[in-house]
Amino acid sequence: MNVMKIREATRNDFDKIWPIFSEIAAAGETYALSRDITKAEAQVIWLDSPRKTFVLEENGEILGTYYIKTNQAGPGSHVCNCGYMVSSAARGRGVATLLCEHSQEIAMQLGYKAMQFNFVASSNEGAVRLWHKLGFSTVGRLPKAFDHPEKGYLDALVMYKWLGD
Repeated sequence: MNVMKIREATRNDFDKIWPIFSEIAAAGETYALSRDITKAEAQVIWLDSPRKTFVLEENGEILGTYYIKTNQAGPGSHVCNCGYMVSSAARGRGVATLLCEHSQEIAMQLGYKAMQFNFVASSNEGAVRLWHKLGFSTVGRLPKAFDHPEKGYLDALVMYKWLGD
């Protein structure tokens, strides 16, 4: 029986996260990352800088991952930011839904009152649809802020969900 399990990532997990990360970064379609980012640079962004990083695994294989970090300091420190990546082989299996639901639980456990996605490519229709389904609102639109490799300049969305009482 295949059981998906979400757990906190360890440094040793990055070798299994890297293929997912590098594929998504190289495509240049959803993240504002250098398309030729190095493994060391990626590890800082995904594993070293965030407050926590998690992986979703099935039978020892990492299918997806997310990080959670404080979005802004001081008066904005009650709002977190998350980034999610799912292996292309695991898309369509509900992995992103599980990761986002888990991240909201973790956010509340860590004392955050809201979650904000700062830069969602408007062309990432599956993610936008999922975030709306999970209760996020599009609260801002940055005109032509995302340079998609095939579609050119597209809007980037700011999405937000209040998690507190």
